[in-house]
Amino acid sequence: MSSREIRIPLDEVVAVLQDLNEFVVSLDRLGSRQASGTADEYTVGRFVADWDVARRLAHARRVISVVLDEQLSEEDNAEIDALCEQGHFYGADDAISPSADRSS
Repeated sequence: MSSREIRIPLDEVVAVLQDLNEFVVSLDRLGSRQASGTADEYTVGRFVADWDVARRLAHARRVISVVLDEQLSEEDNAEIDALCEQGHFYGADDAISPSADRSS
């Protein structure tokens, strides 16, 4: 991909950044609680459900996708879609287990 710039309205960037910041800080705190033994294996799942993480992350993805669709060609968007499909997805048959080395 080239280093072209994409413009996103500031209010949308701030809203996405606020959500991402909440998730990163909260997940870090949850990890610390799990490491210290004050959180069990269900704590992260409760956080994801209670804080509506899936919907909020889907909204962040949509904000970015809409802007890309508006500002890039169909070919560029197809290339981005193909790159995104190469990710590792939890629950996929060929997904790497959480304990497996991801450095390769």
